[in-house]
Amino acid sequence: MLAVVAILAALVVPGLPRATSRARLESYAIATATLLRSDRNAAVRRHTAIATEIDATGRTVRSGASGRTLRVPDDVDLDALVSKGCQQSATLPAVRFFASGLSCGGVIALTRRGFGYEVRVNWLTGGIDVVPRSQG
Repeated sequence: MLAVVAILAALVVPGLPRATSRARLESYAIATATLLRSDRNAAVRRHTAIATEIDATGRTVRSGASGRTLRVPDDVDLDALVSKGCQQSATLPAVRFFASGLSCGGVIALTRRGFGYEVRVNWLTGGIDVVPRSQG
């Protein structure tokens, strides 16, 4: 009997969906902030503007400096609020960093079933913070 249960478990468990935990969601937010900081640092170091593109539909954030792409899981909602007046291209929203370290600012939200995090880019300083998202 135990052998049958073990065989059934071995067949069924790999097929169960693995939901993104709160800790894993926070790690995606931190990875997004790290990618943004890297682009900001590259803009200052290279003395040029660099844009980090956000594709909410494709659930990706792409570095303008390195081309590195961060993809979030399908059960995570990715949303971006960025300045339209500062877009590099009309196709995808982007957070743009300038050679001075300043940026256009923006908020990237990663949420899953009642909890989430916001990655906030300060338009004046270019500073980047990760904060828990209030669900209201």
